[in-house]
Amino acid sequence: MKDRLSDGVYGLGWATVKKLPEPVAAGLGRRIADLAWKRRGKSVLRLESNLARVVPDATPERLAELSQAGMRSYMRYWMESFRLPTWSKERVGRDVDIKGAHYLKDGLAAGRGVVLALPHLANWDLAGVWVTRSLGIPFTTVAERLKPESLYDRFVAYRESLGMEVLPHTGGSAFGTLARRLRAGGLVCLVADRDLSASGIEVDFFGDTARMPAGPAILAQQTGALLLPVTLWYDDTAVMRGRIHPPVDVPESGTRADKTSVMTQRLADAFAAGIADHPEDWHMLQRLWLADLEERGAPEPGAGTGLGTEAPAERGEELQK
Repeated sequence: MKDRLSDGVYGLGWATVKKLPEPVAAGLGRRIADLAWKRRGKSVLRLESNLARVVPDATPERLAELSQAGMRSYMRYWMESFRLPTWSKERVGRDVDIKGAHYLKDGLAAGRGVVLALPHLANWDLAGVWVTRSLGIPFTTVAERLKPESLYDRFVAYRESLGMEVLPHTGGSAFGTLARRLRAGGLVCLVADRDLSASGIEVDFFGDTARMPAGPAILAQQTGALLLPVTLWYDDTAVMRGRIHPPVDVPESGTRADKTSVMTQRLADAFAAGIADHPEDWHMLQRLWLADLEERGAPEPGAGTGLGTEAPAERGEELQK
């Protein structure tokens, strides 16, 4: 029943929201966000708990303001995502402003593959559309397999319609395919601020230990690809802004594990800087820090592939409550 409900909710969103006038869709998103925020459900409380680490000196009133703004940002992501298939190339070019694109263009022009690593900030699907439509660059990503299978198929079809090649996170073949794309000079995009597997790399993140995926750093080492952190944010206009940061270089010495640890920490530092500047746009409604994960038990050893990914159902779990 829950699986059918999930599939139905997403199907309704894609079928209905994109047909609404834009002001109506935006207003609907804010109303849903405010209702979810007022209910003070588990996801909202977890968001506030996470924000308390990002803004440690925030008063309870300030945290409440941030979490309400966070839910509105989160619902803006969904309203935009449901409507993205209808956006023109001109609309994408007008409403997305990302600095530092020369790092991406120069890397690809030099024949090197490029890995873009992003946290759950603002709307990474919209950033992906900017890459495929405004820059004309196709890319490959991974997605968590969902239940029911029809829901996973919806997400794959949706992202493929936006110009992305989507690989299933499970099955063991994704890493090899990504490596081949990079060695051929292609682009790989990975959401990389959360890893619950035992293979994740422990990093210092806002003063405490979290675990992030090793995949982006290992792919860069094994293929010679550039590893570029990306941060995104919304401003007070209709425009989503972003920045492609300078490359995270492979250290000259150390074991592969040492190099992976150093590179993943540098990614975490870039993510933290972007999140600290725009905490309300960080859509982290799940447990992240190890201290919080220990409250409900450790992940199973060996779980996951070490690739950065996003489970769309997790990002939309508040829609189902």
